[in-house]
Amino acid sequence: MVSKKSTEKKIYVLDTSVIIHDHNSFLSFEDNDVAIPITVLEELDNFKHGHDTKNFEAREFTRIIDRLSEGENLQNWLPLNKKKKSKFKIILNSNNSKLDANKVFGERKADHNILNAALSIQESEKDKRVILVTKDINLRIKAKALELPAEDYNTGKVKDVSDLYLGKTTVKGVPKEYIQEMYEKGYLDEFPFLKGKLQNNHFYILKSENASSLAFYNSSAKKLERIEKLTAYGISPRNAEQAFALHALLNPNIKLLTIQGVAGTGKTLLALAGAIAQRRDFKQIILARPIVPLSNKDIGFLPGDIHDKINPYMEPLWDNLKFIRNQFSEMDKKHQQIAEMQKNEKIIITPLAYIRGRSLSDIIFIVDEAQNLTPHEIKTIISRAGENTKIIFTGDIYQIDTPYLDEESNGLSYLIDRVKGNEIYAHINLEKGERSDLANLANDLL
Repeated sequence: MVSKKSTEKKIYVLDTSVIIHDHNSFLSFEDNDVAIPITVLEELDNFKHGHDTKNFEAREFTRIIDRLSEGENLQNWLPLNKKKKSKFKIILNSNNSKLDANKVFGERKADHNILNAALSIQESEKDKRVILVTKDINLRIKAKALELPAEDYNTGKVKDVSDLYLGKTTVKGVPKEYIQEMYEKGYLDEFPFLKGKLQNNHFYILKSENASSLAFYNSSAKKLERIEKLTAYGISPRNAEQAFALHALLNPNIKLLTIQGVAGTGKTLLALAGAIAQRRDFKQIILARPIVPLSNKDIGFLPGDIHDKINPYMEPLWDNLKFIRNQFSEMDKKHQQIAEMQKNEKIIITPLAYIRGRSLSDIIFIVDEAQNLTPHEIKTIISRAGENTKIIFTGDIYQIDTPYLDEESNGLSYLIDRVKGNEIYAHINLEKGERSDLANLANDLL
């Protein structure tokens, strides 16, 4: 028997944060109804100008609403789909409930108007369960304080990041003859010590009693290939995971790569060094990162022209480039090559928003701090890839600077979870900090 609770019709009230996270979000609630507070439309109006993803999401949402409501009154329930099982409407700020959020919390603000709109429809639609959906944690808490059910927008969330794909496995007790064969031939045709289905482009640390080898599963050749610790433009891996990352960076068959790890594990440095080592194979190297303004203020409040405003956010990327260049003396050819690449814009460091709309062909594209992107932003970037393009996302899913994302809902976690096992994709999780003993102390104990 199906319980009444499971078949109960619901009304989901969407906050602005959900829509600027995913403009298609209001189509994701199956056969349930969706209500949009009019305050949300007002807030979206403030986002309609600009080049950031939130501006794009706001514009796309309003276009969809306009198409769905053509010739209709938006205060009436209108069909969301052809089956007409789910409906939507705009709800006003008028409050017919016993509670007034503006009075309860002692301040008149947009969030409280959204709460009032949800409380109002809860009062008028008593036969349905009303749920506020918001990416704003504090707004969810306020809603629950008013006995209004509230939840996060879960579409695209990874269920358990503690079980997120790591890209590598340590295998102990490998018979020593296999390790010996690996060193003699450079690969294994048979590897019965690996149990279960093998993942494309997966890395292994193979250990016998007194020997070990780093290996990579080549799915096209059906071989387990030995990995040697390579050097890329003066940068050498200091541990097994860094060797795996550099191998994937230099592998022409891997077109999409994610590198996850805490600060100091060498994510961006390895990505940039690997890209420069392949400078002859691509027309351009683009290193970009999303700008997350301090204290959620727009960069417009910073002094100077646009370059002055942006440079503080790009400085960590320039630091990595300088570090690679300083591996060589000023008279060294490689030192001069990097300077020449910068001068000729063979290497570009830029905010991510500046590449919107571009077609990325014959390019190595490195996206730093990818944990600050939404799943939709990640998809948009990858969909821009043209011929002979390699895209590398680096980041730390536990170090998120934007208020409406977390370790489960950010684009980097989403990408790792959804794409693992694909033949042109590889992932590696860097675990050991190599910046300094002091940095390791902070990561481990603070």
